[in-house]
Amino acid sequence: CALHELKKTDTYVAVMSVDLGSEWMKIAIVKPGVPMEIALNKESRRKTPVAVCLKENERLFGDSALGVAVKNPKVVYRFLQSILGKTADNPQVAQYQKHFPEHQMQRDEKRGTVFFKFSEELQYTPEELLGMILNYSRGLAQDFAEQLIKDAVITVPAYFNQAERRAVLQAAHIAGLKVLQLINDNTAVALNYGVFRRKDINSTAQVNSVSANATIVTYQTVKTKESGTQPQLQIRGVGFDRTLGGFEMELRLRDHLAKLFNEQKKSKKDVRENLRAMAKLLKEAQRLKTVLSANAEHMAQIEGLMDDIDFKAKVTRSEFEALCEDLFDRVPGPVTEALAAAEMSMDEIDQVILVGGSTRVPRVQDVLLKAVGKEELSKNINADEAAAMGAVYQAAALSKAFKVKPFLVRDAAVFPIQVEFSRETEEEDGVKTMKHNKRILFQRMAPYPQRKVITFNRYMDDFVFYINYGDLGFLGEQDLKVFGSQNLTTVKLSGVGSSFKKHSDAESKGIKAHFNMDESGVLILDRVMCVSASLVNFLFFFNPELGNTISSLFGGGSSEPTANDEEEVTPEAEKDQERSEKREKSAQEKPETEEGKEGEPQAEEQKDNKEDKAETQVRLFTVHHISGEVQSDYGTSRLQDLTDRDLEKQEREKTLNSLEAFIFETQDKLYQDEYLAVVTEEEKEQITGKLSEASNWMDEEGYAAGTKELKEKLSELKKLCKAMFFRVEERKKWPDSLAALDSMLNHSTIFLKSVRLIPESDQIFTEVELKTLERVINETMTWKNETVAEQDKLSPTEKPVLLSKDIEAKRSLLDREVNYLLNKAKFVKPKPKDKAKDKNTTSTENSKANSTEDAEKVIPPKSDDEEPPTAEKKDEEPILELNPAENTDTGHSQSTNQSNIKIILT
Repeated sequence: CALHELKKTDTYVAVMSVDLGSEWMKIAIVKPGVPMEIALNKESRRKTPVAVCLKENERLFGDSALGVAVKNPKVVYRFLQSILGKTADNPQVAQYQKHFPEHQMQRDEKRGTVFFKFSEELQYTPEELLGMILNYSRGLAQDFAEQLIKDAVITVPAYFNQAERRAVLQAAHIAGLKVLQLINDNTAVALNYGVFRRKDINSTAQVNSVSANATIVTYQTVKTKESGTQPQLQIRGVGFDRTLGGFEMELRLRDHLAKLFNEQKKSKKDVRENLRAMAKLLKEAQRLKTVLSANAEHMAQIEGLMDDIDFKAKVTRSEFEALCEDLFDRVPGPVTEALAAAEMSMDEIDQVILVGGSTRVPRVQDVLLKAVGKEELSKNINADEAAAMGAVYQAAALSKAFKVKPFLVRDAAVFPIQVEFSRETEEEDGVKTMKHNKRILFQRMAPYPQRKVITFNRYMDDFVFYINYGDLGFLGEQDLKVFGSQNLTTVKLSGVGSSFKKHSDAESKGIKAHFNMDESGVLILDRVMCVSASLVNFLFFFNPELGNTISSLFGGGSSEPTANDEEEVTPEAEKDQERSEKREKSAQEKPETEEGKEGEPQAEEQKDNKEDKAETQVRLFTVHHISGEVQSDYGTSRLQDLTDRDLEKQEREKTLNSLEAFIFETQDKLYQDEYLAVVTEEEKEQITGKLSEASNWMDEEGYAAGTKELKEKLSELKKLCKAMFFRVEERKKWPDSLAALDSMLNHSTIFLKSVRLIPESDQIFTEVELKTLERVINETMTWKNETVAEQDKLSPTEKPVLLSKDIEAKRSLLDREVNYLLNKAKFVKPKPKDKAKDKNTTSTENSKANSTEDAEKVIPPKSDDEEPPTAEKKDEEPILELNPAENTDTGHSQSTNQSNIKIILT
């Protein structure tokens, strides 16, 4: 997958992605040694339901939460994505309340949004509930990666507006996640597709369409100054239908099953008025939809649906398709919208790729195939996991701990954004009127990330401007209602008039508002400043509260950049493709001059000419946020309290399980021969009695006991059984420990005898050293014989005197003494041969030495990895040759394998 670890430090930080869908989420990780992998949940499944259950002092997530939903749907919250960032009067909120009438939703008067009233004391917003789910996803990723994770890339639908994106960022903040980027799910799929087909991308643009919500994507190689030629994907068009999806199909199938049950007249009650029964029917409808994708008919059945009445009915695929006929008619709509947004025709599309679980429905595929007019639809991508894998690749690219092959991503803003302002103008007849002006900041499908600057050059006093969405005529009437407020924010600049009076000697170049649409598609007003040109010394002013003020305007995003950073930004708009350039040509070509059209947006770029170098950023104004989209402002203390409570619960369950396991395992051990041999009848009776007492306590009181009480009970039982376990463990260790000691004694004795065979004139060890080794060998042998004999006299039920730790200490001492002599021998240089010495005498001595060696020397067996000895020269003195693999450390405590010792005497 072209992913490589960046080995700058020994500490690696894993990253994760969350493909956050309305019903399911998929989690992927990247860590050293694991390039890209889907993280399994606790049930070893590759996808997890987006659901949270709040039960008194307990929280459940995923499949565990859905298990509670059929019993008590009131405490289970799911499908939260549709109400994120929505005001209380939004049609989507009313629709959610209709689908889940068991929840009590109320208006938040401060924010204008809604919250769930769990009890009189506890209320949770959708963002807080989503934060709990994201925190759970982080825990799953950490368990799978076996290390801490903080950085994440999260997918969101491409049609999410600014309020919805900020709501997801807020939820991630509550979860303690650092969001590297919010990536559109369609873009993540396109990235995953392109990464694994990198070789097929060339300078010729290849246009693909991704469904179910349609996206037009162009792949081609481009040249960059930093990295040369690199592959790039660019989003060219997006079409969507918010309410078209698998959940709507499941709801209709649920209502059909409820109708069938009522028609069977097994109960006088209407099943639709029973919340638990409807939750069971929804779960069965979800299963049935999946089965009918591959089968023509299937039997729906639920045990004890209502009043202990079982439900069983056959449903055919044709019936299911008839229920969703109007939904299938809407399937081609997003494709048409995407082509219109991209200003392209279907003939220009090279390939249509299916993504999303609902595309498995056969009727959906048939309708799409007819709509696109292609011979076939491509299914060569994992419809469920493509977004998660693309997002985690982006996470690795953004992380500092990994290095990936670059793949440029140019996303597009689905909704246009504009700046509106009013100013007083004077007509020819002298009458002053207020003129309302609009300036497009980001066109529809404008690429991002990108920075823009709007210059106001005719204002000399405090003024107000509005940041709104642009023309949303491409949305239907219902979509416009769901979209919410078209005003992003109203900005009031104060201190403008006083600043101009104070610096009247400086020539004003206009008031410039710097905007940034970051990688997450979130719009940020970086700063508003007056740029002046003057021949006098320039003064710099900065309002320390400005950064915080601006950051709160749009609820997050990138941090406040410095002036120097701003000057170095190269406009990414210059790299846009031909159609994007055409859309923004009017905005990019107009110069930022005093004579230019007021409020004309410009791509922010580095200033190179001399006149611009004379411009100095001298005054930054205070920005006040007056109104606009919903703002999010929560503390994390409540969520942290719940997390701490969960951790306490997990600790208690762990202690409870440990106590139960200890009781059952110890009771079983008391019937095993090795334990029966080391305990007296009295001791066995005492232990058995305590275990039975603890077991009865567990059945009656233990399951309600606190963590501290459980730990005390476990500690008491372990203390009671400690002596028994110690005796058993020691008897298990004796054979191996004694065998190792005997082997060490044998090798040490052989080594000592071999060394003493060296002639005195050639001896490299002192007598003190040899006697020390001999003393240690004798003392060890004596200790072993006496201690083993003493242990044999003791009963197995008594405390042993022969301890494995003492055996190991004796073996280590002997090994250290032998190793000291071996290390000394390694670095001994041969003595020069005395030429005056009589050759016959030398020959006789060598003959005697060889004779003695043959008679007395014992050479330990040669190890498999030992190299053969080299031929010795006739005039060399006797030396000790060590295995070349041995450590050359001369430390006294170095351990050496004695079987690798070989003595060569000449």
